[in-house]
Amino acid sequence: MVAKSITVRVPGKLMIAGEFAVLEPYQDLAVMAVNRFVYANVSDADSHQLTLSDFSLHKVPWSWRETDIHIESGDPRLSFVKEALRVTYRYLEEQGSPIRPMHVSTRSELDDISGVKYGLGSSAAIVTSIVAGVLHFQAPKLADKDIIFRLAALSHVVTQGNGSGADVAASTYGGLLQFSSFQADWLLEEYKEAGSISEVVKKDWKYYRSKPIALPENVYFCVGWTGNAASTKDLVNRVRLLKVNNAEAYNKFLQDSKDAVSQFLTGVGNSDLTQLFQGIKANRKALNQVGEAADTSIETPDLAVLCKLAEDLGGAGKPSGAGGGDCGIAFMPSEETAKKLALSWEKEGIKALTLSPFVGGEMMIEENDSI
Repeated sequence: MVAKSITVRVPGKLMIAGEFAVLEPYQDLAVMAVNRFVYANVSDADSHQLTLSDFSLHKVPWSWRETDIHIESGDPRLSFVKEALRVTYRYLEEQGSPIRPMHVSTRSELDDISGVKYGLGSSAAIVTSIVAGVLHFQAPKLADKDIIFRLAALSHVVTQGNGSGADVAASTYGGLLQFSSFQADWLLEEYKEAGSISEVVKKDWKYYRSKPIALPENVYFCVGWTGNAASTKDLVNRVRLLKVNNAEAYNKFLQDSKDAVSQFLTGVGNSDLTQLFQGIKANRKALNQVGEAADTSIETPDLAVLCKLAEDLGGAGKPSGAGGGDCGIAFMPSEETAKKLALSWEKEGIKALTLSPFVGGEMMIEENDSI
């Protein structure tokens, strides 16, 4: 008997500009895939098994019964994995694809060695890796990036109840993307009303747009970690409350964010570093103002230091993602200033991460057949 094994690799992400605003229709966000990865290995087995090395879960039995996944573990950290398997299996069944027993195993490079999260989108990357790995293993002809993105985005939103999907897009397609969200509420409603997963996948996701863009060659990208993890969900909820409690401040933020992201994207498109830096600075200001209005700290003191040091050296910095900790990013005008910034950060207790843009997106990196 020939046994098969495949390994897929998907990158993590960093939000570049347009955070929070992207949760509203037709708001652009810039998101970047980075060169830290989640790996999924899928291999033939006598029965379904699941290994998540980062959770110290090994060869956990699971089964597919009556359109649902049953995992023999009550570990709540498995919720994203379970939904990714369930959505993918339902899709495979609908497509008439035979499903054979397999061992699914994942490992991640996205967090600190101690387990502290950097904010690189680990749940989205794990979901994307499982969807991609199962499709490549069970039905290679279905392992199209657009299908992988839609299945992973759907399963992630069903589990989480919200989210823009930008992290899933970065993990799937790679590179720097100009992204507008499908809108989680819309997707959940379509999912509830649809008769099948295939129907949801084929639909026109009317709010969703994603296209690759390229950073100018003469700009240098830097990432600093503050040493404190943040709760994205809490920060998002506080900012979204403004929509009800202070609509004027919320709408001003949406316009300011739109203008800032447009300026950044124009600067990228024209290789105009001055405009690119101005867009980043304007987005930082918009995030600070909405944080103050929502009485929540998006830019922590450490992130403020990170940004100031970048500006002092002629660049521009801002929090990445929801803020409140995690990572900050900076764009610098030269390799020399980027190196100086890393040294300045380290003196202030900010860890300069060796991250760079990753273009490839999800990909199968290994395929083995053995007797």
